[in-house]
Amino acid sequence: MNTMPIVKINNLDKYFGRLHVLKNVSIEVPERQVVCLIGRSGSGKSTLLRCINFLEEPSHGTIEVDGVRVAGGEKGKQHRQLVHDVRLKTGMVFQEFNLFPHMTVLENVIEGPVIVKGMDRKKAVELAEQHLDSVGLLFKKDEYPMRLSGGQKQRVAIARALTMEPRVMLFDEPTSALDPELIGEVLNVMKKVALEGMTMIVVTHEMGFAREVADRVIVMAEGELIEDNKPEEIFNSPQDPRTEALIVRYKTGG
Repeated sequence: MNTMPIVKINNLDKYFGRLHVLKNVSIEVPERQVVCLIGRSGSGKSTLLRCINFLEEPSHGTIEVDGVRVAGGEKGKQHRQLVHDVRLKTGMVFQEFNLFPHMTVLENVIEGPVIVKGMDRKKAVELAEQHLDSVGLLFKKDEYPMRLSGGQKQRVAIARALTMEPRVMLFDEPTSALDPELIGEVLNVMKKVALEGMTMIVVTHEMGFAREVADRVIVMAEGELIEDNKPEEIFNSPQDPRTEALIVRYKTGG
C-alpha cells in the first residue's frame, strides 16, 4: 500500500461564533485508506468532514488534498480557486441524497462532470452508466428520484460522486436517513468502492461497517481526536473512557 498521505489536515480549528467546534485537529490519510470517524452527536465529526472540501470554511489551520494546500480563514480570488481545485478532488455523499427532483437519474449523475468539469457529454454519459451499473441501478437511469427508494437514491448519489472521478470520497452519515432495511444495500456499495481502492473518510454510526471495512477508526469527542487506531484496537481495547462508553453503547444496542 502506498503510504503517501493524500489528505493532510494540520492544526485545524473551527469556530461558530464563540463556539469552538474543532480544536487543533491534525490527521494524515494515506492513499487507498478507509478511515471511519465515530463519536457522539455534536463531537465535530460532520464539521470536520465538511471542512475538508470547504463546505465549512475552517477558522485556522491548513487542509491539503492530493497536493492542493489551502489555508483556512483566508479570502480572495486565489483562495476561491484553491477551494475549487480541492472540491474537484473530493466526492461528497450526504445524509439527504441531494438529488435534483426535476432531473432523471442519468441527468443527475452527469450534471457535475458536464457543468463543473466541462466534460464531453458523451464521455460523461458513458462514465455515469458505468458507475450506475456498479451500484446496481443502470436500469433506473431514466427514472426520476421520486420513483426511487431511499437506498436507491443514496446509491445514485454515490454513483454521481464517483462520476466526478474524485481522488477522495467523503461520506457524511450516508445511512442515517434510511429505513433500517435499506441500510445494507448502501453499505454494500460502500464496501465495493473501498475494495476498488478509493480513499474514503466516513462519518458513521454504523459500528459494524467501521469494524469490518475501515483500515483505521478515529474517535472524536468535544471537537478533539481522542483515539486513532485500527478497528480491532478501538473495539476490543479502547484507551479512552469516552471511547469505551461509545463501544459499550454500541454493543448493548443503546
